[in-house]
Amino acid sequence: MVTFCWRGECERIVRLPGQPAVAFQQYSGYISVDQYQSRALFYYFVEAHTNPASKPLVLWLNGGPGCSSVGAGAFLEHGPFRPKADILISNNFSWNQVANILYLESPAGVGFSFSKNTTFYSKVNDKITAQDNLVFLQRWFNKFPEYRYRDLYITGESYAGHYVPQLAKLILDSKLNIQLKAIAIGNPLLEFNVDFNSRGDYLWSHGVISEATYKLLNTVCSTSQITREFIKCNISAACSEVDNLLSDEISDFINLYSVNLDVCVSPTTQLKAPLRLLHSSTSSLKPLGDQSSNQKPHSTRLPQYSEDSGKIDVCIEDEVDAYLNRVDVQEALHAQLVGVANWSLCSDILEYDMRNLLTPTIYTVGSLVRSGVRVLVYSGDQDAVIPLIGSRILVNKLANNLGLNTTLPYSTWFYKQQVGGWVQTFGDKNILSFATIRGAAHQAPYTSPERSLALFTAFLAGKNP
Repeated sequence: MVTFCWRGECERIVRLPGQPAVAFQQYSGYISVDQYQSRALFYYFVEAHTNPASKPLVLWLNGGPGCSSVGAGAFLEHGPFRPKADILISNNFSWNQVANILYLESPAGVGFSFSKNTTFYSKVNDKITAQDNLVFLQRWFNKFPEYRYRDLYITGESYAGHYVPQLAKLILDSKLNIQLKAIAIGNPLLEFNVDFNSRGDYLWSHGVISEATYKLLNTVCSTSQITREFIKCNISAACSEVDNLLSDEISDFINLYSVNLDVCVSPTTQLKAPLRLLHSSTSSLKPLGDQSSNQKPHSTRLPQYSEDSGKIDVCIEDEVDAYLNRVDVQEALHAQLVGVANWSLCSDILEYDMRNLLTPTIYTVGSLVRSGVRVLVYSGDQDAVIPLIGSRILVNKLANNLGLNTTLPYSTWFYKQQVGGWVQTFGDKNILSFATIRGAAHQAPYTSPERSLALFTAFLAGKNP
């Protein structure tokens, strides 16, 4: 039975197994969002390294739909630790160096979050997710009242291009006394056609697909049309043919979420499926998610390695999965498995309404800007799934539609005397910004932790990096 309690020793994490000593506090547990349906969301909260009372609150949401903010956001990207074998190693570029970070597994059915009424899993959509996230936030503030009037920033990536602006808009519409200051969304899905069609442009420009196939994408069946037909479970012969060509040309050993990064392979050269963030197609261009290949999964876990990826652990998903499935870790996190045998990075039980992919959220972003909420859209420039191409087009078009003047033309930003990426800002007080992180993946803090932290720090300060 899951215990719900007020803040204190019940939800304070004494120490995670294998964790190095730290000075900051950690909390984790459940917030009930529907007591009648026994639906509860799991969170992991890390206070800032120093002076948490003087630093803002940041809510982080991973996308999917159906992937874990605890597994991906906290333990794979920008949390204080990363698992390595049986221990946790410190992440020197964790975002809780500059803020208090709240990681939420949402909707129910993701990670440790659950609904005892399992019919919920087949009814989940964007509207329900936003409503549950708002209820969570309100009730979380009841447990942590000292954060109720703290400046709030809502952040996320990928399908959180839906989650983040929809929650922010719901907060404003509800007229709650929540101090929402800004949102930041990385490689976000904002407008289906623009974002998905930019995949073909990106793959062609990076030499991943042929000139002939690129021509077919522009004349016979676009990448957005392929995905749309998969969502509707009615793929045409023409789109099927183009999709097959894409599958043939895009090697299983190319990680579309970071085209310059090696993949995780075993000594028997089987391909390990990297992190998935959206799923509905069986093609090489799955919507935002299933990075698994067409090969059979491992029957046994073998030592895995990368030929040369610098300091990036391309097999970290295995480490995260193994760590969060340890009984002692789950006990330390006050987490339990409800209705599932194992914790998984992306849900196997959630039947999200994939038609929501077709809903544009760029207009919701525009309404936030008009309401005075600052917005940063950023892109890891090695991502072929939601490439920077589409995001840049959408942000520039939005700025034009809102009549915002360009306050900083598209130009380089620097970190440690090297180009960290490019940035462009619009309107008074940089109300709308677009930035890239040079060399970064779809999950930018995973492959480019230093530059991502630099951009995040500037974002909180309302400055250009």
